[in-house]
Amino acid sequence: SVSRAIKPFAEPGRPPDWFSQKHCASQYSELLETTETPKRKRGEKGEVVETVEDVIVRKLTAERVEELKKMIKETQEKYRQLKKDAELIQAGHMDNRLEELCNEIMMWVV
Repeated sequence: SVSRAIKPFAEPGRPPDWFSQKHCASQYSELLETTETPKRKRGEKGEVVETVEDVIVRKLTAERVEELKKMIKETQEKYRQLKKDAELIQAGHMDNRLEELCNEIMMWVV
């Protein structure tokens, strides 16, 4: 059921069997094996003890946040460059490169 639930959130290019139950189970097992088990603390009753699953969720969440920050930074840089190019084109400073730029744009679209 987990494999079906996460399939819509897949990155493009994943193989068809990536979301099979067998593959998901093996990935989860690998996560459990490579994650350090949190040490239990002696404490008062009712104290919440962090589980291996909590550690995995926190680790993967942090990794994903970093990936998204990197993607945002790359997108912002690309936007700044495109805006700068657009301003140069409007000012007439890139008339000698218009055909080359048009070809680049056509390659992005296709």
